[in-house]
Amino acid sequence: MILGLIIILILVLTLPFLVKPVEHNLEPFLFFMGLLATIVAGVLRKELVVEILENHLLYMITLAVLLAGILFKILQKRVKGAINGILKFLPLKVFLALIIILLGLLSSIITAIIASLVLVEIINNLPLDRRNKIRLDIIACFSIGLGAALTPIGEPLSTIATSKLDVDFWYLMREIGDLIIPGIVALGLLETYLLRTQGRSETLVAEQEEETYAGVIIRALKVFLFVLALELLGAGFKPVIDTYIIPLDSRLLYWINIISAILDNATLAAAEISPKMTSTQIEAILMGLLISGGMLIPGNIPNIVSAGRLKITSREWAALGVPLGLIILTIYYLIIFVL
Repeated sequence: MILGLIIILILVLTLPFLVKPVEHNLEPFLFFMGLLATIVAGVLRKELVVEILENHLLYMITLAVLLAGILFKILQKRVKGAINGILKFLPLKVFLALIIILLGLLSSIITAIIASLVLVEIINNLPLDRRNKIRLDIIACFSIGLGAALTPIGEPLSTIATSKLDVDFWYLMREIGDLIIPGIVALGLLETYLLRTQGRSETLVAEQEEETYAGVIIRALKVFLFVLALELLGAGFKPVIDTYIIPLDSRLLYWINIISAILDNATLAAAEISPKMTSTQIEAILMGLLISGGMLIPGNIPNIVSAGRLKITSREWAALGVPLGLIILTIYYLIIFVL
């Protein structure tokens, strides 16, 4: 079983970068790998299928993507006009920094999925070339992934962590807010440093490929399949996580949680977090999971939503997401365990 799951893990990590058809059909590929993982682990039973299909988050996320997609489709011209108007009075660098910071902070209230949908529509209407749009999206998804963990309604990971620890609504804000909020601000400032524009186009909204209603529906269905895939992957790898990962020291667990770049971080949080842990251990687990989720497209729902809409490939995401994630992980490791 262990060997089979290791092979599946390697395939999930490598095939999207090596095989074009897999890269362009990431959701069905991950679904197939998740299904295979549950078979190899021997956990594919009727009870598991029922449990996954009865998970209300599966339908809420899909419905949010569908309704927001339709809304933004209807309001597309107004969104474009609003951004064009803002950029006449606000420098582009300042606007991008504010978007990253505000969406990161607001994601804990409006949820990560809504924040990512707003992000995609803003990016689509910005006067930026493809390279700048990709970088902006990845940095913003790191910000959203971090910020959504500040309250239980932001994302499934924070909901599960709050429930398992049996704490109040603002516990995560108190526990990791002093780590996350400066990180979000730093990501906004990083974007202003890295932005390279080509002159006058800063005040004009770039032309974009208009999304059809069929495209909106297909995107929602892909998200549905993606969430199913994460549930299956989490269930398939759970026996290994329970046996070999949970007993590890928190310093090592911090780095091991890089696997949340391809596995559902909520599943990992549910397996790893315990009320018996110290504050430092909880910080280490949560920060390791949250940061790693931004490194690859499968790591977080905002990643898959924005990558699909902006047509960002796995290689393009990893080219920035992996090194940026490793740098952020290193900084936070020093803050949590050394300083």
